Amino acid sequence: MFRPLPAFIGLRYAGAQRGGNDSAGLVSFISGLSMIGLILGVALMIVVMSVMNGFDRELRERILGIMPHATVYNASPEIDWTAVRNQVAAMDGVTAAAEVWQVNGLARNGLEVSPLLVQGVNPETIVNVSSIGEFLQPGSFAALTNDPAEPGIILGKGIADKLEIAVGEQLSIIVPQSGNSESGGRAAAQLAGFRVVDIFHSGTALDHSLALVDWAQAQTLAGGAGGAGVQMRMKDMLRSFAVFQNLLRQLPAEGYYGNDWTGTHGNLYQAIQMSRNLVSLLVFLIIAIAAFNVVSTLVMVVIDKHGDIAILRTMGASTREILLTFVSQGALVGLVGVLVGGLLGVIGSLLVTDAVAGLESLFGIQFLKSDVYPVDYLPSELQWGDVALVVGAGFLLSLIATLYPALQASRVQPAAALRQDF
Repeated sequence: MFRPLPAFIGLRYAGAQRGGNDSAGLVSFISGLSMIGLILGVALMIVVMSVMNGFDRELRERILGIMPHATVYNASPEIDWTAVRNQVAAMDGVTAAAEVWQVNGLARNGLEVSPLLVQGVNPETIVNVSSIGEFLQPGSFAALTNDPAEPGIILGKGIADKLEIAVGEQLSIIVPQSGNSESGGRAAAQLAGFRVVDIFHSGTALDHSLALVDWAQAQTLAGGAGGAGVQMRMKDMLRSFAVFQNLLRQLPAEGYYGNDWTGTHGNLYQAIQMSRNLVSLLVFLIIAIAAFNVVSTLVMVVIDKHGDIAILRTMGASTREILLTFVSQGALVGLVGVLVGGLLGVIGSLLVTDAVAGLESLFGIQFLKSDVYPVDYLPSELQWGDVALVVGAGFLLSLIATLYPALQASRVQPAAALRQDF
């Protein structure tokens, strides 16, 4: 005889519910619903966690790959920023540094106007702290200064689309000046013309706000006023605030200030983490509900199999063997459910980005826009640890759900059950 006996009987019960009487058909139907619910819950949770992992990855690698982990400024015109850059780059916890001059301005092309953040960069050092070069054509940085009479500018795609401008065309940058002029009136705004040498598309919100020019051009736009600083990249992004505060204390001159990525993008990072936790909790509850639907299936099986249980008991089956018989049946339903759900979840996680992109192309719509969301596409990053956690949790819940009906089956009295049947 097949050993162990409880597993053999439990598997036969699970596989012999098709056909037969009306009761068996109803049990089979409810068992199928329970398994489908478990499959969908496990698959959905794996896909959701992969999407949240994707957003987290895009924030760390794409958005914070372009933007610095921290920036230090000083309003004094006497600062030697090349020396400060070298000093910052040599400090503990900092892997690279680059000088930058940031100016808030307006870009105008004809009647179209768009606000933007103009960054004056040193092409030789900016690539050490930013991955912006990955989204540019070769030679774009050099083109910023090819013609001193017609300086170049690199625009984000969102800005270029709003201004309806293309590479090679001209646009004007207007920078309002604070304070008063020497004659006593208000200072005139700085106005400069640029030629668009490249348009980058990072797929992030930076496409709608960032423009790059040469360091000297940004200094001219700012009128020599504040905005100069040093951007840096940290060894450990999550420790950037502590490293940045220690850096401020070590700089020799007074008047240094700045911020790190937790001040500029910290809310976005927290929102992603909170959304991940909340959505994961909701989907986990769906798995729990699907797993505990196994209870109703096994309760009906126990009621239907009272006579079989009584016969098994009279033939010498112990309470433990009866208990394990129905635990085995519920475990089979749970195992098949979580394995099939896990497989579908893995496939869905690998295909969801392309599937959403295909739907956008098919219907001519865009579900995510980078001026509203962090990125303009649906990212996904499958982590096998998440798959193992979801599958394991789903199977464990299924096992827990089998305990109550299995205990009820083990308490069936043979004499009472047989008397009821006959």
